[in-house]
Amino acid sequence: MSEVSIIGINRAKQVCQLHGACPDGSVLFRKRLSRTQVLTFLEKQPRCMVVLDACATAHDWGRCW
Repeated sequence: MSEVSIIGINRAKQVCQLHGACPDGSVLFRKRLSRTQVLTFLEKQPRCMVVLDACATAHDWGRCW
């Protein structure tokens, strides 16, 4: 299995959708996590690019990493 190179996050009020892909663009995972589970999940992933949807709270989330 390839290593994830990019993780896209779509945030909502209670649940976040995560999509992980390898360098060739193939999907490695799709996960639905609560906001409290997101940082714990990301800590276990290899170094990669994390992409957030743009909104006012994206800056706050960006400071967490």
